[in-house]
Amino acid sequence: MRSRIILTVVLAVFFVILSGCGTSSSCPVCGTDKYGAYANIDVIAVPEHNPTGEPGGPFNSFDISTIVPNPAVSGHYLDYISDRIGLDMAVIDTEQDIAVNAIQGQNAVAGAGDNASACFQTTVAGATVDVIPPDIDVFGNFTRFACRSDMSSSTATIGTTAVTGPTFHLVTGFGASGLFGGFPGAQCCAARANGVNPMSGPDGNTATPDGHFLFVGNGSSNVVVFDLTTMNLVTNPPTPPTLVASIPTGVSADYDGPLGIAPCVSSWNGEAGSAADCGDDRSDEQFYDPTHQVLSVINGDPGLPFVTFIDMSHIVNKTGTLQQQHCAPIDWPLAYGPYPAGYSAATGMYPYNGSAAIYPYPLQGTGTGIPGTGTSGGGTPLPAPVLDPSVGGSFNPPSCIIGQIYYDGAGGLDSGGTGPAFGLNPNTPVDTVGNTFACPDPSNPHVFSGVSGGPADAAAGYPAFGTLPTGGPYTIPCHHGPILNYSTGAFCNQANPGANCAGAISPAGLGLMTYDPGSDKWLLTNANSVATTNIGNVDVIDLQTGTGNGPVVVGTILAPNCMATGITPGPGEWFIIGCADHDGEAFPPNEYIVNLAGGFNASSGSYNVNCSSTPLVNCVEITNVGGVDEVWYNPGDNRYYLAARDMPNGAVLGVIDAGTNQWLVNVATGSNAHSVAADPSNNHVFVPLQAGNGCKTQSANGCVGVYAQQ
Repeated sequence: MRSRIILTVVLAVFFVILSGCGTSSSCPVCGTDKYGAYANIDVIAVPEHNPTGEPGGPFNSFDISTIVPNPAVSGHYLDYISDRIGLDMAVIDTEQDIAVNAIQGQNAVAGAGDNASACFQTTVAGATVDVIPPDIDVFGNFTRFACRSDMSSSTATIGTTAVTGPTFHLVTGFGASGLFGGFPGAQCCAARANGVNPMSGPDGNTATPDGHFLFVGNGSSNVVVFDLTTMNLVTNPPTPPTLVASIPTGVSADYDGPLGIAPCVSSWNGEAGSAADCGDDRSDEQFYDPTHQVLSVINGDPGLPFVTFIDMSHIVNKTGTLQQQHCAPIDWPLAYGPYPAGYSAATGMYPYNGSAAIYPYPLQGTGTGIPGTGTSGGGTPLPAPVLDPSVGGSFNPPSCIIGQIYYDGAGGLDSGGTGPAFGLNPNTPVDTVGNTFACPDPSNPHVFSGVSGGPADAAAGYPAFGTLPTGGPYTIPCHHGPILNYSTGAFCNQANPGANCAGAISPAGLGLMTYDPGSDKWLLTNANSVATTNIGNVDVIDLQTGTGNGPVVVGTILAPNCMATGITPGPGEWFIIGCADHDGEAFPPNEYIVNLAGGFNASSGSYNVNCSSTPLVNCVEITNVGGVDEVWYNPGDNRYYLAARDMPNGAVLGVIDAGTNQWLVNVATGSNAHSVAADPSNNHVFVPLQAGNGCKTQSANGCVGVYAQQ
């Protein structure tokens, strides 16, 4: 099985030759179809995809692409693509136009998991030991989609309690291996069109600008971090990169309990994924700020979405303690996640419902979420514990979380009225809005959520938040989305909300965010922030560094008739806002390009930008392309590339000149072509494509299309 990736690479080269494209600098468009000034000049086979479904089927479900330098070869670039059918991160050499690796876990289809990444290990007294504990899901079971670690050799004294780590195991037969378990893939169905997107993975991804670290969102509500300097593409098979962190940003769905993910998938059919089984959905869109070495990640679309800010400085610099270098949980070496009331960190056991009988925890796939039910693999009764933060218990969060912001409608009218009693408080680590909204705020009030909170949540009805498994307290900042005018979307007085002002919601989900170095603020897109579908916002976030109070929303930019899916920095202080223009109410195609050079006005909570009414101010509206998911800025040719999968007459690659803010051309792509990235060294644009005519020689398999200007 180990030879499969190499065989695929050889086949990919063969297909490139067959296509007659991309192999001759004198004739880069031979045999291609031209679309205005751009053409599809090549197609790239993706490892182990075919029309038969054996082993994985066509390349029909994928997510974000990221192009960054190849850390091993100066001046060359690699494209990392989230592949939900191969259950891996496909790695494309953007100069040779071939797939060169598939970063994977043990469950991968591409390579059959034989080349799974190892989770970081260290040596203690001559013995190799695991460092990164496994994850616990929403029902108390281990989850496969993190590190399958044996922590039994790791001990620590926390306070006065001697603690020994757990060993990953499931009654279905999966055991500890020291390897990354993998990605859950396209849940329900092997295509985004009819799949359960919020439970699928891999998802959003990004990387450090030097190409040394790759961050990947997973369907199990965690971010996995790969050290790409440990990847060797020359060996046969390629040496996989080491997984150096698996960081929960929320609580994983129950993929590994007796019923698996089926009840959650069912609840997406008319119940918006509200079943307790679903946990916090996937960790998705990301942005990395190399100046402050902070990663932002969104979760929870579309329930009560939230954004998490993570301090990556110790991970990317490899400094500090092992706990810091790998963002281990606060109570290391215990597993990340929720714990039942009565759990003993000293014994690793819990009592059921106050009885004298005690049982081991975490559960090995026997937890059902219904207290008192469940059996071990041998049929022995093993009653599921109560995992309800409103009743009690504890939580073990990652140690590198800066804070979270929940878009749950908190504040103003939804908290009970107008005036200071119902305002938000940025000057406290955990804002419960006068005990009207807990933070974190679970979509289902009887399950754990997020990785933040503190003892202040007890007064809001959640005594488990802020309590560690060893009994000590923790406080990780948690705030709520902004209070907005529900008629206009305008930013209200946050401390003293007036009439018609209530907390922002996000029923269409949060989108890609970015960092504005000019104002030292983060910008987060919210496709649908109030009860009116055509009102969306780009929220302005201050991390409040040095205060201990965590990130808060301090302003907003209105993005009307847009359903903003992301914001991407261009040249200088120009930013492009990608507009989805869909979700039940179709709007005419459009994008906004805004200039933030005037700086942020803290008093008004705004930039000098107006995209809502004429005359527009520091805002250019493009109406030639819309229905966009991902937007990429390429400094190599100073152009924006837009993956416009929902254009009315079919998916296109939109091209905008970032120097003049002029639309140039739309190039036909293919169904659900929603991801795009460009190589700044050769200005080739890479677009993952489902099976179809756009893939030419790969039409039955799906491919990555390569587009270039002629």
